[in-house]
Order: sequence, then C-alpha cells, then structure tokens
Amino acid sequence: MGQMASMFFNKVGVNLFYLCIIVYLYGDLAIYATAVPLSLVQVTCFTGNESCGTQAGEKNDTDPCWGNIRRIDAYRIYLAVFTLFLGPFTFFNVQKTKYLQILTSLMRWIAFIIMIVMALIRIGEGKGEGTPPMTDSSGIRNLFGVCVYSFMCQHSLPSLITPVSRKKHLTGLILVDYFLVLSFYSLLCFTAIFCFSSGSLMDMYTLNFSGCSPFVPAVIGYFLGLFPVFTISTNFPIIAVTLRNNWKTLFHREGGTYPWLVDRIVFPLITLVPPIIVAFCTNHLEILVSVTGAYAGNGIQYVIPAFLVFCSRKDLTLVYGPDSSNKHRSPFRQAGWVWFVLFWALSCFIYVTANIILTDGL
Repeated sequence: MGQMASMFFNKVGVNLFYLCIIVYLYGDLAIYATAVPLSLVQVTCFTGNESCGTQAGEKNDTDPCWGNIRRIDAYRIYLAVFTLFLGPFTFFNVQKTKYLQILTSLMRWIAFIIMIVMALIRIGEGKGEGTPPMTDSSGIRNLFGVCVYSFMCQHSLPSLITPVSRKKHLTGLILVDYFLVLSFYSLLCFTAIFCFSSGSLMDMYTLNFSGCSPFVPAVIGYFLGLFPVFTISTNFPIIAVTLRNNWKTLFHREGGTYPWLVDRIVFPLITLVPPIIVAFCTNHLEILVSVTGAYAGNGIQYVIPAFLVFCSRKDLTLVYGPDSSNKHRSPFRQAGWVWFVLFWALSCFIYVTANIILTDGL
C-alpha cells in the first residue's frame, strides 16, 4: 500500500497515508496490550463469589484480587510483565514466523468452534439468557466503529490473490472468502445474543466462557480465557516492528541514514511507549476498538482505497487513453461506487463521534 501511495499520491498524500497507518497500528497495539492483562485478570482473579451476570473483570476494578491487591492493580502488574516480556522485540526484527502463524491460526479456529458449539448447546438446552428485543437503535452508533475495525479479514486478501496464476476466477474466490468470514461473524454474534444476557456480555467475548461460567468445563474455560494471551502475544511483536518501520519510512530521506541511537533506540521507544501508556490509563476495550476503527481504520478501509482507485484510474486514462480496457476490472468500476464509499466513511465517522460524545459526555 505504501508503494501504491507513492505512485499515485503527492508528498502530502503519502505523509497522510503513513500517519493513518501509524495511528491505526498504535490503536492495535493499545488494544492488544489491554486484552492480554484483562484475560489474565479474569482467569487468575476469580474469587468464587462473583456472578456470571456481572462484568467483574471490567466494571468492578476496585474489587480485591489477591489480598489487598485490587483487580485494577493486578491488571497493571500483568501489563508491566507483558511489556517487559514482549516490549524488547520492538528493538529487533521479527522474521520466520511461518509456523508460529500456523499455530495461531489453528488456535483461532479451535476457539471459534468451541465458543459457537458451547453457546449452541446452552441455547438448545433452553438455558440461554438472551432475550433480545425486536429493535433497539441505541447501539447503532457504536456498531459502526466496531464493524470498521472488524475489517481485518481483508488483511488476508493479498496472500490469497498473489499466489493465483490464473486470475480469471478471483471474484468468485474473494466472494467465498468473504462469505466464510461473514458466516463466522454471524454465528458468533447470534449465538452470543441468545446465549448471554446483554448485561453479562463482556467486551472481550472469550471471557464469557471462562471463570464463573458453570456450563463450560474447566479445561475449556481456561483455554478460552487464555486464548487471547497466546494469539495476541504472537502478533504484538509483528505489529510493533511494522509500526516502527512505518515511522522510519515516514521520516526517510533519499540517500540518508539514521544515527544508531535514533534507529535502534528512539524509533522503538516511540513505537512501544504510547500504546502502553494508553493501556495503563484505560482497560475499556470497547472504547479502544470503536475509536481505532472509526478513525484510523476508517481511513485505511474506506478513504485511502477510494482515493487510490480514483487516482489510479485517472493515471490509467492519461497513460493508455480513455478507451483502454482492463479484463480484470472490478464489477464496481463506475465512479459512483468511489463516492459511495467516501460517503459511507463519513457516515461511520459521524456516528462514532456522536456515540463518544453522547455516551461519555466528552
């Protein structure tokens, strides 16, 4: 994407592109740095007297965890340990992660299937606590930011498209990919809606199956409770190194090199410190996901691709003439789709901003 931005954008556009990527990656790191300590607190601070109908791990931060140590204190202790163990990777390069990524993907599939099956079993036994109303518009404002952030399924598109030698059937391949993603999202969402009451659903869905959930076997509960710890811990160094390299690219000048102190110390520190500070100040995942998705994610998913398409089509017309034809062109080749995407991006921005103002009183 950086190469495409350099081809079709001017200097200001390229800088804005990298700033958008950087803000998004900062949000990712803050979310990951929050999710791991939250999961550990939920698994290790269960005292046996909480109700599954409360979000003990997120709302009752002042409750005791270990003696005089409160839950929020335990969260910050875990955050410090997380930083000490994974933070140093930001100062080095992360390579040859093939088998690590395969293991992570396998754990994701297992966790998704377990959560869906366990929720379906509970619903089938008539023990589901969810009674969703026919319509409720109060959550629509926040839905936009969360949906934008869930676009991570698109990260797999380059790895799906690049190895394909005959690209004639790419449209069908991508359609199947999106259909599978939509199916899993739908199964997770609708089983969650009918399995748990709205007041007991935690920001991180895996936590609903750990700790005090009586219908989940202990082994499965611990696996799902610790699932974010394993998967996120493998992704955190990769995203941190990616963010660090984007900072270097943003300030890079042709023919110039960075002093050792700047290259090996300053860039890693400005990559690692801000998200850890954010995670230290707040442990509300829903807010972090919504803000990251609505602003930086909005730019990456909607605004930047729309302008890339617009500029690339304009460049194509200048180079090959207005009558040029591309046999691989998209079914959404009309210019109206570009404007529709930009309009949708503006709608997401407005809705989530309104949600933050109305909900948090900012």
